[in-house]
Amino acid sequence: MGLEGKTAIVTGAARGIGLEIARQLGARGARLVLVDVLEEDLAKASAELGGGTLTFVLDVTDEAAVEKMIDAVAEKAGSIDILVNNAGITRDDLLLRMTEEAWDLVMKVNLKGTFLVTKHAAKYMIRQRSGRIVNLASVSGLVGNPGQANYSASKAGVVGFTKTVARELASRNVCANAVAPGFIDTKMTQVLPQKAKERALAMIPLGKMGQAEDVAAAVVFLASDEARYITGQVLAVDGGMAM
Repeated sequence: MGLEGKTAIVTGAARGIGLEIARQLGARGARLVLVDVLEEDLAKASAELGGGTLTFVLDVTDEAAVEKMIDAVAEKAGSIDILVNNAGITRDDLLLRMTEEAWDLVMKVNLKGTFLVTKHAAKYMIRQRSGRIVNLASVSGLVGNPGQANYSASKAGVVGFTKTVARELASRNVCANAVAPGFIDTKMTQVLPQKAKERALAMIPLGKMGQAEDVAAAVVFLASDEARYITGQVLAVDGGMAM
């Protein structure tokens, strides 16, 4: 699954799953563009991944900044071949305790951010008549999860958005798919109470948490030429959790 000569933009790339996606894309020869709001972590990621990596500190919900970034990438790299919309946040709480602010912020980053970056990157992919878009959804968006009404709704929105983008761009040879991680061992899940972890593990047929590498491998496949006849699909990387 070589990606030599391909330019890949990864949002939320400074750490966790996003950083591992960037690592695996880079290991297969892709020219990397890392996007995140975390300036210090982004600098560390860039230093690790080496020369030729472009970095942009920006908020994916700021359309003017997103458009400027996409145009800069196209100018410097000459093409935009792969887009991975990984940027996302959680603000968990039970429905009756969830604030309007927590709802709006999660929807804004997870869904609006995915929309904005895709909208502006797609212009270049359409002109090229080629491209791969991989959006990070979640098992929570497929089956729901108590305490995550906002997150689940945003990720369900990402699924619907992905399918529509796939239909709209298919005639231009642009494929759009989603990866839906389940219970993945990251900083986000490491802070959960032990009882919450035990409940989650009990729901996973494979009986263990996934790793960032598992999610990244699925993303790399969907970004590669081997997946050229796959579009509009949602690949759950969840140990069977959502069966």
